[in-house]
Amino acid sequence: MKILLLILVWLSLSANIKDKMFNFYQNEKYEKACNLGYSALDTNARDEEYVSLYAFACLKSDYIDRLGMPISLLKFAKESRSNAAYFSVILMQKKLLYHALVDGYDLSELKLPTTNYVLSKIFDLYSKLGKHEARSVYLFDDKNNPKITYKLYLVNDKKLSKMVIEEYYDTISIQRHVYW
Repeated sequence: MKILLLILVWLSLSANIKDKMFNFYQNEKYEKACNLGYSALDTNARDEEYVSLYAFACLKSDYIDRLGMPISLLKFAKESRSNAAYFSVILMQKKLLYHALVDGYDLSELKLPTTNYVLSKIFDLYSKLGKHEARSVYLFDDKNNPKITYKLYLVNDKKLSKMVIEEYYDTISIQRHVYW
């Protein structure tokens, strides 16, 4: 009887976490959803809906390095595999773009899939530059909207440089993404 009660309590808490996470996500509190999802990822690893929600929340909050686990967990349903492929592309582009900026790696020969995520847009624009002298700042125009521009640069730290992408609408800063 105690085991049944424990199972019911556990199921209730799991559902409650998923509901809270979904509520945070719907209210654009992506960082809260990502952190909440992270705290219970181990116990919900087989729930692909939970894992996808967690991964999208982390993506929206720029916690891209947290996508590794969802990529490996999302494998049973068609939509889950599609999500895993989407996350894989973005994670790979982040790692390659960082490698190019920090180490001078040439991306121009790579032909990779792409997404509509801001990091993918910048990856595509940067890789089209071909071989070039390193710059401290890169400015790019959005292909689909001439009023949107992007600024890409590194912030050097003693331990680890950070890659920054700033989005502008006309001259107004609308979003700043920081990756390492």
